[in-house]
Amino acid sequence: MRVRNIGILAHVDAGKTTVTERILFTTGATYKRGEVHDGTTVTDFDPQERERGITIFAAAVGCDWAGHRINLIDTPGHVDFSAEVERSLRVLDGAVAVFDGVAGVEPQSESVWRAADRYGVPRLAFVNKMDRAGASLEATVAAIRSRLGVTPLVVQQPVFDGDEFVGVVDLVGLRRLVWTNGVLRVTPAGASEARRRLEEAVAELHAGALEELGDMSEPTLRGALRDLTLSGKAVVVLCGAAYRNRGVEPLLDAVVDYLPAPGGDPSGDLAALVFKVHSARTGRLTYLRIYDGTLRKGDVVWDADAGRTERVARILRIQADRHTDLDQARAGDIVAVAGVKAARTGATLSTRDRPVRLEPPATASPPLVSVAIEARTRAESQKLTGALAVLVEEDPSLTVRVDRETGQTLLSGQGELHLEVAVKKLGIGVTVGRPQVAYRETVTRGVTGMVYRHVKQDGGAGQFAHIVLDVSPSSEGFAFASAVTGGRVPAEFVRAVEAGCRESLAEGPIGGHPVAGLRVVLRDGATHPKDSSELAFRAAGRFGLRQALAACGMTLLEPVAEVTVDAPAETLGAVLGDLGARHGRVTGSTSSSVRAVVPLARLFGYATTLRSRTHGRGTFTSRPAGYRPAT
Repeated sequence: MRVRNIGILAHVDAGKTTVTERILFTTGATYKRGEVHDGTTVTDFDPQERERGITIFAAAVGCDWAGHRINLIDTPGHVDFSAEVERSLRVLDGAVAVFDGVAGVEPQSESVWRAADRYGVPRLAFVNKMDRAGASLEATVAAIRSRLGVTPLVVQQPVFDGDEFVGVVDLVGLRRLVWTNGVLRVTPAGASEARRRLEEAVAELHAGALEELGDMSEPTLRGALRDLTLSGKAVVVLCGAAYRNRGVEPLLDAVVDYLPAPGGDPSGDLAALVFKVHSARTGRLTYLRIYDGTLRKGDVVWDADAGRTERVARILRIQADRHTDLDQARAGDIVAVAGVKAARTGATLSTRDRPVRLEPPATASPPLVSVAIEARTRAESQKLTGALAVLVEEDPSLTVRVDRETGQTLLSGQGELHLEVAVKKLGIGVTVGRPQVAYRETVTRGVTGMVYRHVKQDGGAGQFAHIVLDVSPSSEGFAFASAVTGGRVPAEFVRAVEAGCRESLAEGPIGGHPVAGLRVVLRDGATHPKDSSELAFRAAGRFGLRQALAACGMTLLEPVAEVTVDAPAETLGAVLGDLGARHGRVTGSTSSSVRAVVPLARLFGYATTLRSRTHGRGTFTSRPAGYRPAT
């Protein structure tokens, strides 16, 4: 059976999980339509997801359609869980981006789209909620073109019965599809002006289609749309109303027709990428995408990252929180395995005699928010360390550290909701401090010719390293270069100096926050014939840069967020006043919305304030927007 590995991407509340549920229902993978508002969805099976009504954890499911096995991952839409989306995108061959037909391209829609760009994942666009008042296919397509910078190719036109959205006209197959009481009725549709515009748009981008312009056959048009989708030159746009189960069948057809099949050779050497680790009640599950070869139950595999072999006790076909045992999995499959004890997210599993390393998912963004966490009882304190280790293993975008000054255990993540979910998932009674943002320090005025000598003599072999550093501001996070001539500092010692400098970036001179935005040049140095070593020059780099930073002009940076507030026009004055009091900088507004950049620390508890100022009718979304000098 042919395979499609796809993800469903969207802004929170665009209907992403509902699309997934309707796909499972339409393909016969489920026999009852799961509803987000009822807490009965297949993919949002975690109790916190059902309680909050949002997707938190990427969930994999499978179904069959038109002779194809579709492995589907429903990804989170909330910005706090973007790292979960990134890990999923790394193992997907294609994706469906779901857009709210009323709201159009929302902030997180744009973020996940850019993430898919980074991984080169071909996409389809599905404009959902066409049954809602104010929904507009044309406006959403215009926003896709302007905000995402892509060429949309609209292959359907909505069909209305009065004000009710009832179906679509398929401009490729020239069919009219209407859903009545859950039953699809298909009738022929003639050529139209919309079909002509589609042909012309395709012909502008595809040489083969250009040859048939004016009399383009369906196979030629369909083949050209597939080519343009796979190359990323354009995106096919469909529409529907997933909640009412309208538009799902043609969406599935488009997945089969336009999105890529996985490559790989089932008879080749094994190469499988770990993209998720989950500690289930029955034990640890390791989620894999197999790129080459065949994995069989009982196989011994090699994890080069951990430097150890692992035995695969079970292979499981994933259906959210339910699984089916398999004897083997082949290139192109997405499965979970049991028995693998140490493999982390991003690790490659292969054969020991022919090891390979696949590119892991991108490293998670540095944490933005931290909370102090303490067990309530001595018994729970003994469990806390282990529970935190499991939590970080499952979600590498979380970090845990102990503050050297206070001795507090700090849990850090991407936002308030991210940390709330993590704390609840611990399953241990804990006391949680107030959220604190992750500040950074940066150089505003550099120094030149800063000399540092590392000399240590305490019997036996000594340590000697002499370095001269220049430090200056930089738009990059950290840049290092050597200007040493004449071999005065050997190359291996230069690398040691850089490593030491990187270590000193962990704590800046203002408040012990991480340092970013500087360039360090090793200007000169000297060695001792016996006492110089990589260890000595690493120490010189660490302490030398620390000394240099103390002499530099430094400033504190705080994380900021781009906030989009939607509220009734009569309340916008109150919204603007409140954003100003939070040191927000307004970047745009309409008659019913405001966009502003606001310090993240001043957004804690904003949802409650917004409800009060807008009489319960205001909503907002936010996404990280970098750092700026603290206010």
